[in-house]
Amino acid sequence: MPNPSQAPDDTPESPAKQHYFDASPDVASDRRVLELSLPDIHLRLTADRGVFAAEQIDTGTKYLLLEAPLPPPGNLTMLDVGCGYGPIALTLAKRAPTSTVWAVDVNERALALCEFNAKEAGVNNVTVALPDAVPPELLFDRIYANPPIRIGKTALHDLLTTWLNRLAPGGIAYLVVQKHLGADSLTSWLSQQGWPAQKLSSRKAFRILEVRANPESETNR
Repeated sequence: MPNPSQAPDDTPESPAKQHYFDASPDVASDRRVLELSLPDIHLRLTADRGVFAAEQIDTGTKYLLLEAPLPPPGNLTMLDVGCGYGPIALTLAKRAPTSTVWAVDVNERALALCEFNAKEAGVNNVTVALPDAVPPELLFDRIYANPPIRIGKTALHDLLTTWLNRLAPGGIAYLVVQKHLGADSLTSWLSQQGWPAQKLSSRKAFRILEVRANPESETNR
């Protein structure tokens, strides 16, 4: 039985489940339409093989959208890391129509789906991009993400370091992480690296972490 306090496994997923980490998945396309129903929003999202949660809306993603704090009013710049076909990014865009949401993924099939779903939903405040296409000077007021824990601990830490360092002064990230995949140890690691982190919510297999911008980074900007 996995130890809930154990750090995420440093071994990536098996090749059979690894397609959504790839830039160009080598599995045949098999599109389907999924329904995302929230108290305030309903979205019909086209998913596909080779993209995360292709068969149904991921439970952790829906939990994040149900329980994480809503974006505050205003003209914010927000980020969805590992956007997939867009459930988080499009929900944020709907909830904060005067803000800009960046939807970032390494998977080109996922990015195409996210862009397609945004057009189908009539959402025009989402910018879909590969990580390297995000302007290096851009900072984010909010990050909402279901991070890819199974890419391995080292790769996960590199990914989080990259994007959490892009939090604007006073910025906050909300991450959903499965308990048995190291939510508690990840919280500790984030705090040790200078990002104040705490458990915000917990339900069954998942925890939502609140991670604030590094105060030392803020004073150096």
